[in-house]
Parts: sequence; structure tokens; C-alpha cells
Amino acid sequence: MQPIYILLLIASYFGLLLFVSFLTGKDDSNETFFKAKRQSPWYVVAFGMIGASLSGVTFISVPGWVEASQFSYMQVVLGYILGYFIIGTVLLPLYYKLNLTSIYTYLEERFGNYSYKTGASFFLISRIVGASFRLFLVANVLQIVLFNAMGIPFWVTVIITILLIWLYTFKSGIKTIIWTDTLQTLFMLIAVGVAIYTVYQDLGVAETGIVSYLSQSNLSQVFFFDDFKSADYFWKQFISGAFIAVVMTGLDQDMMQKNLTCKSLKDAQKNMFWFTIVLTIVNFVFLTLGLLLTMYAQKNGIDAHKDDLFAILSKDHLGVTVFFFFLIGLIAAAYSSADSALTSLTTSFSVDILDIEKKYNTSEQVAIRKKIHILISVLLVLVIISFKYIIRDESVIAKLFVFAGYTYGPLLGLYSFGLFTKQQVKDRFVPLIAILSPVLSYIISDNSSTWFGFEFGFFILILNGALTFLGLVLIRRK
Repeated sequence: MQPIYILLLIASYFGLLLFVSFLTGKDDSNETFFKAKRQSPWYVVAFGMIGASLSGVTFISVPGWVEASQFSYMQVVLGYILGYFIIGTVLLPLYYKLNLTSIYTYLEERFGNYSYKTGASFFLISRIVGASFRLFLVANVLQIVLFNAMGIPFWVTVIITILLIWLYTFKSGIKTIIWTDTLQTLFMLIAVGVAIYTVYQDLGVAETGIVSYLSQSNLSQVFFFDDFKSADYFWKQFISGAFIAVVMTGLDQDMMQKNLTCKSLKDAQKNMFWFTIVLTIVNFVFLTLGLLLTMYAQKNGIDAHKDDLFAILSKDHLGVTVFFFFLIGLIAAAYSSADSALTSLTTSFSVDILDIEKKYNTSEQVAIRKKIHILISVLLVLVIISFKYIIRDESVIAKLFVFAGYTYGPLLGLYSFGLFTKQQVKDRFVPLIAILSPVLSYIISDNSSTWFGFEFGFFILILNGALTFLGLVLIRRK
């Protein structure tokens, strides 16, 4: 595909998002920006959350996992179902009862100001690094397939990328994102569908049927019960999946801010129910795509594996149509995650760190929120550019992204202790516990194979949360 056509594609795509922003962005109040005035239809929120859950990393990586780990990821996805049930029955009623703008306000009411600021700060760190990493990967793809040929440097690509997100979110924030995420989820699923159909036809799967083809493949094994030490062991992945869902959705301002825009608790719970069903199906579809792509590469002797699998086959082997939709799907998956991250970071910093709802009048709150929105945008630009020009080593960047995920462990420990005990803690020591827990978790995980002959895998989140919980027990008030 010629660069000019890719440029037109991207321009048209963002033109559509800006048009949606124009239609939904007539009110720039904080009530609209933070909560969409709690008028969002639950079914729109549920569908849009699919795209936000499946980032550009997932779009590229999940199909590439099949060759090495088969369908074992579905064990994690089945754990998600349990986690989302806990969110719908425990966390959402709590958030609606307290009428929260930021979910971390709960920590202030339960433990005190230090705990509150700690929870919010850990979310901010994790989201800034995580969103920057995801956008870095997508910006790199765009740089390779388009902007290098046009002589545009990477830093300009990044600035344009963030500027476009800022343009369609700066006025109405979460209200606009509810609708743009719906569009982006649709584009992403169309992209996956087109790729599956194309490979399906080439492999002759229609002759045997997709169900028979999957069942006969040695790459379609879902359940692994043989080796409890393995990272693929069923109960390890299932339990980890449940905790991942609770923490990375239920304790994440980004994801919960969308739920809190629903009209009522009942609507928010319906949203979670249908979101769970659709997300489970979509993940299975991604794995099916991965199996078909892997078989296609093997059949045609193509050297494409892991994260490169989908990209290489789309660009060089599956035709212009698949590559067209691959780019659309990749951009949609990345930006549906990044735009909501920008809005949730703005919300959390404004409400949790600056306390604008307590310290300023309505007009001052709006002015401050707009400045924070710009500040967070600039910060994302700087972090992404630092990945390219300062850190450079991709393995280091990947480790930063993984370590950012460790920041959810302290949130798990804090909320678990708050919900399942009635004890108070010495609030001023909570930041220390929250820092030590992920550091200790990383050390244990990094040496677990040598020390215990055991791979933690996704289970590391539970270890991290347990260490935080134990630390809170040690600093409880007697």
C-alpha cells in the first residue's frame, strides 16, 4: 500500500473521531468530562469497553501467543469471568453508594489521606507508563509503514498522535470517549473478522469447518493440568485471571470511569454482565485468528512469530485489503485504550492529587482541569519520546511496562484489607508498604525458578497483593 493511501486512511479515521467529538462535545463542564452526567447507555459502554480492554499490545500479541502456548490464555479469560462477577456484585455497589468521581476516594474514607494519595499515585504511574508503552509500539508501526518514507521524524509522529487524542477528548472527556470507543471497537472487530475470513479461505478450512479444524489442531489445547509448577497450569492462570480482572478493571480509574457514567447501579451491572460475555468470545476469536495465522505461516514457509506474526502476514502476504484493515484495527485498539487513559489520568490527577472538587469553585475547576489535560498530554509525549531516544533498549522498555503492572498489587492489597477487615492502619506508613511490596514481588518472581522451581507467571499479582495485605496487618492500629 502506498504511503499516500495510508495517510489518507489515518486522516479519514481521525476525521471521523473528531466528528463524533463535535457531536458529543457541546458541554465542557467537569460533570460531563468526568462522569458524562451519568447518562451513558449501558449497552454502548459495554461494547466500547471491549476496545479499551484489548489494547494495541493485545491486538498484536494474543495471536502471536498461540504458537508457543496454544489456547492456554483462555484459562486466564475464564478467570476474568469470576473477576467481573466480583466487580459487579462488590465494587460497583460500593462506588455507586459513595457516589465517587475517582474510585480512589474510597481509600481516603477507609484509611486516610496517605493511603488515598498512594493509591492514586500508583494508578497514575502505571497508566502513564502503560499508555506510553502501548502508544510507543503503535507509533513505531506507523513510523515504519508511513512516516519514514515521508521523512517525518519519530518525535513529530508522537506529537501528532497525542495532539489528535487531545483534540477529540479535551472538551467532553469521558462522554466523547464512550462513543469513540464504540466505533473503535467495531473497527477492531471488523479487522479481525476480515483477517480470519481471508486466511480461512486460503487454508481451505471451509472444507472441514472451523470447529473441526480447531479441534483437530495440536495448537488448540485450552486446559493444562499436568504441571502445577508451569506458568500454564490451569488453576494458576484461572485464579490469576480473576485477580487481574478485579485489579485492572475494578480497581482501575480508567475502566471504572466508564462504568460510573451509567445511569444507575443496575445499568452498570448489566453493562458488566454483557461486557463479560462479549469479551470472552472476542478473546477466543483472537486466539482462533492466531492459530489460523500460525498455520498459514507454517504452510507457506514464512518466518513470522510472536508479535511479528500478524503484522508481517498482513503487510506482505495477505493482500492490500487485510493490511488496510490491520492498520485500522491496530490504530483503533491502541487509541481506544490511550484516549481513555488520557481522560482518566486527567480525572485522577485533578480530583485525587489537586483536590479540585474541594478547593475550587466550578469555573476554577474547569480551567484547572483543562490545564491538567494539556499537562498529561505533554507528559505522555515526553515519556514516549524517551523510550525511543533515551532508553532505546526495547527489553528495558518492556520491563518498565511489566513493572508498571506491579503497581496494581498494592491497590489489590489496600482494597482487600479495606473490604474484608474492619481494622484501621497507621496511615503514614502505607506509602512505604506500597513501595516495598512490588519490589519484593519482583525479586521473588525473578528468582522463583532457581529458588523454588516454580514460575509465577500471572500469579505475581496475587503475591504482590498478599505482601501488601501482610504489610498492612503489620502496621494496623492495635
